[in-house]
Amino acid sequence: MAVSIALALALLAAVGICIGSGGFAGLGWLWILPLSFLGVFLGLAAAFFLTLWIATLFVDTDKVQEKDNRFYRFLVQTTAGLVPWILRMRVHTRGLENTPKAGRFLLVCNHMSLLDPVMLLAYFRKSQLAFISKRENNDMFLVGKLMHKILCQLVNRENDREALKTIINCIRIIQEDKASVAVFPEGYIHGDNLLHPFRSGVFKIAQKAKVPIVVCTLQNTWKVKENMPHFKPTDIHLHLVGIVQPEDMEGLTTVDIANRVHAMMAEDLGPDLVLQETT
Repeated sequence: MAVSIALALALLAAVGICIGSGGFAGLGWLWILPLSFLGVFLGLAAAFFLTLWIATLFVDTDKVQEKDNRFYRFLVQTTAGLVPWILRMRVHTRGLENTPKAGRFLLVCNHMSLLDPVMLLAYFRKSQLAFISKRENNDMFLVGKLMHKILCQLVNRENDREALKTIINCIRIIQEDKASVAVFPEGYIHGDNLLHPFRSGVFKIAQKAKVPIVVCTLQNTWKVKENMPHFKPTDIHLHLVGIVQPEDMEGLTTVDIANRVHAMMAEDLGPDLVLQETT
């Protein structure tokens, strides 16, 4: 949507420039129109980036963010919507129409690339996702401050006590109807692009908050880095493979829930994309 609006504005401005300069009176429009279009489009892109940068100057990540900020959410969602177009990602979705329309949920997905959260933000726009993210992401240029304003929660993966605090915060965010929570239960980007075993603790969020688990898979986001230098498009697959309802989790441990969700993802991805554990 954002790209379409920018393209339309650039075209209208280019036509206006061409008319104003008298380009349509002769053959001047052949170069005035495309150059004007390109110039205006790049100007709009630069203005948007400048807006992002200025907006983050006023963010203090040491101050607790109590609610999702609509303005920063708009900036994040707009940026996420631009990324697939900029990086030539051809996204094929399946099952997204089954996303819960009312109430909060825990979204879980496999993890291969830094682009994974961008894809989920772009295609679950109405779900108001707040991610569980590693502490190191807080120091990323622009990203850390934008994440902070949309209630993303940092986790210390090396300290179980601190990790539990993050889990408790996420339960509170859902129970207070502030946002839905998204997490990559593998914990890390492992580099082999396979589905790895899960850290089961994150499933306590859905269990304690009594909300559904929306199970998703992503494929090929790791290929974008390889294809971009060659200007090749990348086919990305985003599937909502199923939903585990609160009643389905009754009497189960978090390990049981993790195993069930892992099996759902593994079935959708296929054996070639799942780490085969040796005995």
